[in-house]
Amino acid sequence: MKRILLAEDEEHLRDTIKLNLELEGYQVTACNNGAEAIQVSKQQNFHLAILDVMMPEIDGFEVCTQLKKQHPDLPVLFLTARADSNSRITGLKLADDYLNKPFNLEELILRVKNLLKRYDAQTINAFMFGDFEINFTSLYIKTKTETITSLSQREWQLLNLLVSKKNLVVSRDEILEKLWAPNENPSARTIDNYILNFRKIFETNQREPQYIQSIRGVGYKFTI
Repeated sequence: MKRILLAEDEEHLRDTIKLNLELEGYQVTACNNGAEAIQVSKQQNFHLAILDVMMPEIDGFEVCTQLKKQHPDLPVLFLTARADSNSRITGLKLADDYLNKPFNLEELILRVKNLLKRYDAQTINAFMFGDFEINFTSLYIKTKTETITSLSQREWQLLNLLVSKKNLVVSRDEILEKLWAPNENPSARTIDNYILNFRKIFETNQREPQYIQSIRGVGYKFTI
């Protein structure tokens, strides 16, 4: 089931869009402001984001910028009453599509389907290395002997972050910024425990890891 993040401050419109997308078989998480949308995006993975531009606290343009930092391949569709050319140009530079209000619900659904098709075509679902396959769509890891599906949502997000930046150092600060909301306070051992779990899966010798390496005082690196 495709997961959609919807951020729209107009309650009636938000509920109408959510209902119609759910009738099409999508799982929709609805937010009423930009700050909430950013927080939710750090706790869940989505296949598409639909953002109103003029929202309280943080506008849709800034939300889009933050989402793209976390998930560069995430398709974003703007909904807005701002029809001037400058706003449209700004929107299309930041996002993947731009739909003016008022709009036809059937057109919105068609645009959603087209963006999701494009996303599926561009996204590499499986990452393979050594004797392993990681599938970030179906959420499983295949080893020589088993298929693992027991990772938590945050473990999948951390693994995805490390793999997306393979052979580069990812700092602990970046991990905390991208995976946890500002008002959350993970313990110092939380990330370390996730890394230990990854090593149990991928490493032959956990004391001398080949793939999941610690960079003292900085963070971690996924090396292939």
